[in-house]
Amino acid sequence: MDDLLSSDTLRGRTDESRIAHWILLDANRWLLAGLLSVVAFATFVGLGAVSRPLQEAMESASSVDTAFQALIAAVLTGVTLVVSINQLVLSQELGQLGDQQTWMNEAMAYRRSAEELFETVGPPDPSQFLQTLVRTSSDRAEALREAVADSDDETLRRRTDRLVENVCRNSEEVVSQLETSDFGEFGVLRSGLNYNYSWKIYAVRRLRDRHEDSLGDDELAAFEELIEVLTLFGPALEHFKSLYFQWELVRLTRSILYAGLPGAIIATATVLYLGPESVPGATLGVDNLVWFVSASATIAFVPFCILGAYVLRIATISKRTGSLGPFILRHAERTEAIDWEE
Repeated sequence: MDDLLSSDTLRGRTDESRIAHWILLDANRWLLAGLLSVVAFATFVGLGAVSRPLQEAMESASSVDTAFQALIAAVLTGVTLVVSINQLVLSQELGQLGDQQTWMNEAMAYRRSAEELFETVGPPDPSQFLQTLVRTSSDRAEALREAVADSDDETLRRRTDRLVENVCRNSEEVVSQLETSDFGEFGVLRSGLNYNYSWKIYAVRRLRDRHEDSLGDDELAAFEELIEVLTLFGPALEHFKSLYFQWELVRLTRSILYAGLPGAIIATATVLYLGPESVPGATLGVDNLVWFVSASATIAFVPFCILGAYVLRIATISKRTGSLGPFILRHAERTEAIDWEE
């Protein structure tokens, strides 16, 4: 990447194409499910157009009935399974009073640690809280640059300037993204993922270790303060990611229920009432029966398109955030934007 800022974002680090990134993460899940449904419908129509006439197939065998009976069973089973998994996940929120009090105490302890860095009461909104953390990291990075400005170690000053420039530029971009995002939407989590805090922690610690002999007490303290705020960013992002996953599972369950009922009804009606001569004629050179059966099959298939669209995003996020803290599992996360070695 030519631009250091873009290379430090999630898409820049993974070097994915814009289309792949849009499909996996950025696309509205209902829109993506709609596109998958259109592809399924076009496939059904295409296969029906090139195969033998559907009327003959229905007269000689019960292929359509068999297919739609299988779809009915799949829809009902799928809806039941998704609802059950959702209830299992949400049941983790239930607990004894002591468990809830422990969770509350831990959350307050974390906020007090963060507010010591903010020097004020932290905002309650997740997006604003992440903004404050990112701004604080930028301020601490600038303080680090000022602390080493008078150092006799020219290499230390040069490497620190490069590191601080990256932290500040990345922070500015993430803050601007968070300003237009509300929690519950993917935008908040996407903005947080664009802040490559794990590699920043490693870079700061490595720089401190390489030049420890030439650092004074004030300079060491500046390093520690920057590491501290970067370390606090990780748990906050992971916590908000967990809450976002819960919201996504609730939306997924609701969407599956909305789409599953019409799908089951259409599939059942097709089995009960559709015959070889029920839809005579042709349109655009394709039998109307093919259009009708393809549309019915697509409607029954919509719940699985929705499931696929949501699971794609959840699985992608889980894979790319599989480690909390300074461990970096993916080679792509080791962005050269923070590598001060020449």
